[in-house]
Amino acid sequence: MNNTLFIDGRNFLGKLKEVLNPNKEKGKKIDLTVYNFAGLINKVLTGINLNRKIFYLGKLQKHPETKKKSEELIEEQRKLKNHLEQQGFEVIIAGRVRGHLEKRALTFKEKGVDVKIAADMIVMAYRNELKTAIIGSSDSDLQPAIKALEEQGIERIYLGFEISPNKGLAYTTNRTILIRNTEVLEFQN
Repeated sequence: MNNTLFIDGRNFLGKLKEVLNPNKEKGKKIDLTVYNFAGLINKVLTGINLNRKIFYLGKLQKHPETKKKSEELIEEQRKLKNHLEQQGFEVIIAGRVRGHLEKRALTFKEKGVDVKIAADMIVMAYRNELKTAIIGSSDSDLQPAIKALEEQGIERIYLGFEISPNKGLAYTTNRTILIRNTEVLEFQN
């Protein structure tokens, strides 16, 4: 039986960027391919022996209207994946990120990552591979899967951020651990 950390990558990275760029300065480059993720996780989850740390990312696809930018983002994701693996994370590429034209503006939406996280949690629970699920996401869509874990007697910990915790996930889990802004800042390189 394992203590497993499930991180919704896009969600988690977005929260890190919010903390690292609190004034939302346009053009400020935040390079998470050098961030000390392992240091942050080890600090905030002190006392919890993690058997697995899984980081989920959506598969990026080239968009014809933003080919150059798409290629840059794909390369950045490749670097991030390698960086995370060097720090002891398993990286799972699931779902996909697609471009959508909305009101003449191109926006990108990730689909399927939360479904993969939910499916993995349920499968591990039913295979008796899961003692504790630490959920690093603020996506309320995970609540039904978390309820199913409760029915299997799995301990559920919500790992969120103090800047904007998800009350639904906090309610659905047995325990909440919030990452403080000072902790995020402590592990930037």
